[in-house]
Amino acid sequence: QVQLVESGGGSVQAGGSLRLSCAASGSIFSIMGWYRPAPGKQREPVALIGSGSGTKYDDSVKGRFTIWKDSAKSTVHLQMNSLKPEDTGVYYCYVRSTTTTSWGQGTQVTVSA
Repeated sequence: QVQLVESGGGSVQAGGSLRLSCAASGSIFSIMGWYRPAPGKQREPVALIGSGSGTKYDDSVKGRFTIWKDSAKSTVHLQMNSLKPEDTGVYYCYVRSTTTTSWGQGTQVTVSA
């Protein structure tokens, strides 16, 4: 079973920055990334990175968030700049391999106006 260890998150004022990291045990992952709750949805993808390092961002974070990974360490990072109050929420690490999909326990991000 894949184990995910999330770090980062916290509370900042609008305009500030935070970095999230997620270390995954074992396996080779085709997709790694971060999700957060959205109105009317359980979770929506914030940023994803594929095995070839191709990335996909939600429109609301383009230009402000950057995702990258360290494949050797099976770790994915999310740098969040110019944070807005609407970015507030629990961010969940997500990884997918050919055999399994796993979620982190979630880390809180709070952005105050």
